[in-house]
Amino acid sequence: MRLKLLPLLLTVGLASMTAQATVTDQMIENDAKTTGDILSWGLGTQGQRYSPLKQINPKSIDRLVPAWSFSFGGEKQRGQQSQPLIHKGKMFVTGSYSRIYALDVATGKKLWKYEHRLPDGIMPCCDVINRGAALYDNLVIFMTLDAQIVALDQNTGDVVWKEKIDNYADGYSGTAAPLIAGGLLLTGVSGGEFGVVGRVEARNPKTGQLVWTRPTVEGHMGYKWDDKGNRTENGISGTTNKTWPGDLWKTGGAATWLGGTFDSKTGLAYFGSGNPAPWNSHLRKGDNLFSCSTIAIDIKTGQIKWHYQNTPNDGWDYDGVNEFITYDQDGRRLGGKADRNGFFYVNDATTGQLVNAFPFVKKVTWATGIDLKTGRPNFVPENRPGDPTAGADGKKGQSVFAAPGFLGGKNQMPMAYSPDTGLFYVPANEWGMEIWNEPVTYKKGAAYLGAGFTIKTLNEDYIGAMRAMDPKTGKIVWEVKNNAPLWSGVLTTGGNLVFWGTPEGYLQAADAKTGKIVWKFQTGSGVVAPPVTWEQNGQQFVAVVSGWGGAVPLWGGDVAKKVNYLEQGGSVWVFKLLK
Repeated sequence: MRLKLLPLLLTVGLASMTAQATVTDQMIENDAKTTGDILSWGLGTQGQRYSPLKQINPKSIDRLVPAWSFSFGGEKQRGQQSQPLIHKGKMFVTGSYSRIYALDVATGKKLWKYEHRLPDGIMPCCDVINRGAALYDNLVIFMTLDAQIVALDQNTGDVVWKEKIDNYADGYSGTAAPLIAGGLLLTGVSGGEFGVVGRVEARNPKTGQLVWTRPTVEGHMGYKWDDKGNRTENGISGTTNKTWPGDLWKTGGAATWLGGTFDSKTGLAYFGSGNPAPWNSHLRKGDNLFSCSTIAIDIKTGQIKWHYQNTPNDGWDYDGVNEFITYDQDGRRLGGKADRNGFFYVNDATTGQLVNAFPFVKKVTWATGIDLKTGRPNFVPENRPGDPTAGADGKKGQSVFAAPGFLGGKNQMPMAYSPDTGLFYVPANEWGMEIWNEPVTYKKGAAYLGAGFTIKTLNEDYIGAMRAMDPKTGKIVWEVKNNAPLWSGVLTTGGNLVFWGTPEGYLQAADAKTGKIVWKFQTGSGVVAPPVTWEQNGQQFVAVVSGWGGAVPLWGGDVAKKVNYLEQGGSVWVFKLLK
């Protein structure tokens, strides 16, 4: 009897080990609560970037020291914006130029590397960055600068499937970390400065086969696919020509370049959309849906459930892609978003109703505020760039000074929310710009702006400021100023800490309630990536990717000159408490 049971027990045991090795839908849904792994960009699909771990706290953090560091190697440095993932003893971390590494999480030893072969003609707007990967089953999945999506075996790094998202020669690229939600792989597209058409795609994560697509420019048709790959129409986004004039919607931008978040309680995925194309708003009379918006999509149907437009008829490149983080407040499911336009928005996560809106930067010139009844901004008409055809030579519109600058009150760097303090921790920047409009025509694959600009500093003593924001009152509870602009994401923990990085090279931590800096470490290059934390064998670890780059040195004007002494790099650092 015992001999007959042995094969059965072995089979059950092997099946159990296999189940533990793969990443399941249930594991992803519980990611924010489990501390032994990190399976999603945002430490959970909601994107709160909160960990309940308390071992590292203001009293113990003076013992936080490096455990190991790994260099991405080679001559390919530039902006490193990746968030690491942790699963089954491995760290999965992407690097610039569409590279991904699997590392032994205990030692930093390289287990494998995949380096995507990029063509010469890629056209990334804002550096050769990548923000991270997604885990599902036995796969690690990431997007590439030539607009492909690649799924690799977690153990070997071998390609399991590879799919083309769109034509890179037309301006499309992929930089965001994919999102796994309800068994679907959700991705956006980059390339808004080239007149692409933004969209969200859902795929089968095991095969890469499309399930549905939802355009984020009004007038374009959505589609869905059956299990056999047959495509059918799934309704136009919005109403053709309702908020766009003529044919401009056909090259309307609204790229979904930062990816999205997902809330299992609402069943909705939240994607932000970027600037309409071209930048010259005088050509685009109307609101230009669904650009510069938060878009809530029912993942089962691929239909837009609700939208909220942060900047109608955008004339300042105020992309609305920033993350929408859901949370509970006063018995209600809400979402917070610190928009590039300088305002923080609180929306009902189920309906999109605007609950609150307030500035999180000190200087905003394009609007005097947000009308909470209508949800619309109170524009300052004279602070919109002028019509270029009205100028003396018909080649340059009236130049205006606008704040924030087009790099935003907050850009790609994700904020964090703590359910312990009820505060959002926002990496903010104080800068402005001179901006003017110019005549422009669309040419496939070419820059499609119709504007000129120069970023300007506002203050002598600082540009960046880490701010703890109260979403109820709109008040800044505390702030920590920084000489250079902040471009790093944020992590907050149950240990009453907030971690973030600086372009000057520091990973630092502050008391979450007071903002007092309690620890910092020099990583050797600017930090423009979000930190993470996890627990292994009863010990808490913290990690961050280091490597200066991104949009600031490329587009930053006077600010870029101010920080041109900063050095590039490419490495990941892991820290633990010294016993």
